[in-house]
Amino acid sequence: MGILTNIIAAEEDEIEAIGESLHPLDEWSGIERRGIDIAKMAVLHCLLTGDDYDYALNLYEPAYINDEGVLVLHMADDVLEKLADMDEEALEQVALELAATEAYEQEGWNANEVEDLMFSLAELAQLAESQDQTLFVWMHPLMT
Repeated sequence: MGILTNIIAAEEDEIEAIGESLHPLDEWSGIERRGIDIAKMAVLHCLLTGDDYDYALNLYEPAYINDEGVLVLHMADDVLEKLADMDEEALEQVALELAATEAYEQEGWNANEVEDLMFSLAELAQLAESQDQTLFVWMHPLMT
C-alpha cells in the first residue's frame, strides 16, 4: 500500500481541518510526495538535529487521525527552523546523506529526488516561518 504525503504550512489550530481535508494543497501552501512515511520523517529529523532515532520517532506520533486513516503529524519546530536557515550547500549535503539512508535507499529514492525534496522543504519552511506558521505532514495511506 502506498502513502500520499502532503507537507503543508498552516496555523497551529488548523490541525483538525487539515486532517479532514481530502486535498490539503487546495487549501494550504505545501508540497506533495509519495512514499514519505513516519520513519522517513524521523530519519530526516535525526539528520537535521542529531537526535536519536527512537526519540525522533516518538516526536512524529500522529497528532490527528481521521476515520479514513489519514494521519497528521506535526513537524518539530527545530526541524522547521533548521530547514528555513539552511543554505544551498547544506541542503545538498543533507540530501546526499538522506539519500544514502536505508529508509530512502530501499525504496529507490535517488539523490536528485531527495535533493528536490530538501529544496522544496526549505522553501516551505521559509514561507511558514515568515507567516508564523508551522509545518504539518498529512499522510493518506489509501491514495496511491
